[in-house]
Amino acid sequence: MGLPINQIICGDCLEVVKELPDKCIDLTVTSPPYDNLRDYNGFSFDFEGIAKELYRITKDGGVVVWVVADATIKGSETGTSFRQALYFKEIGFNLHDTMIWEKASRIPTQDRYYNVVEYMFVLSKGKPSAMNFICDHKNSTEGQLRKKDKVINKGRNEKHDDKFIVTPKYSRRSNIWRYGTAGNGTKHPAIFPEQLANDHIISWSNPCDLVFDPMVGSGTTCKMAALNNRNYIGIDISEEYCELARERIRQHTAQLRLDVLI
Repeated sequence: MGLPINQIICGDCLEVVKELPDKCIDLTVTSPPYDNLRDYNGFSFDFEGIAKELYRITKDGGVVVWVVADATIKGSETGTSFRQALYFKEIGFNLHDTMIWEKASRIPTQDRYYNVVEYMFVLSKGKPSAMNFICDHKNSTEGQLRKKDKVINKGRNEKHDDKFIVTPKYSRRSNIWRYGTAGNGTKHPAIFPEQLANDHIISWSNPCDLVFDPMVGSGTTCKMAALNNRNYIGIDISEEYCELARERIRQHTAQLRLDVLI
């Protein structure tokens, strides 16, 4: 099977992924159906099988962003998210960063603090090739001079080259990202915000890279990949969701053409 560039494929995720060549994907951004929290048109998945295939098809230096949370059953969180992260490490991925998606909306609970968290595990195959950090943290000390110590020689007798640098207006954001609800008007039961996918695509890939979502749902990852001049491949077992994703991308493409004409 050749690479189905810029296509949404309807089929069983694991079976389709097995047909992709080794080391062909630069970045995967996906949110799997976890702990049976929602009905995805009857979709279920073989986590370990998909994890192994993701390792196989990810390029050296490539990244998988795995967005997941846990159900609470009989008063205890399942811990599925952490077991999955540890399994990714067992098969060869580095756990490059454990990031948090802080939701603006709160899920009410009776016996614990309000739940506003999903995990975004950033898994890398070696050191990430692309690390385009978003700098939007406003510095309160903007414009002030501060010292920067640079180590010249390592060892017992270290020498330091003291230089003054100016604090910039913005610095790198933290690994807790806050977004509102997705609200894109689609019929899919679990949509993550477009900006979430956008920011990971910017951070962990470069223009013309190939972005993958094996459980594409409403197509958010693929749409934002196209918007950021990346190629994409999406898979979903539901033809309804595949067509939903295709339509969102068609609308985006039509808008781009209109903007060019204007």
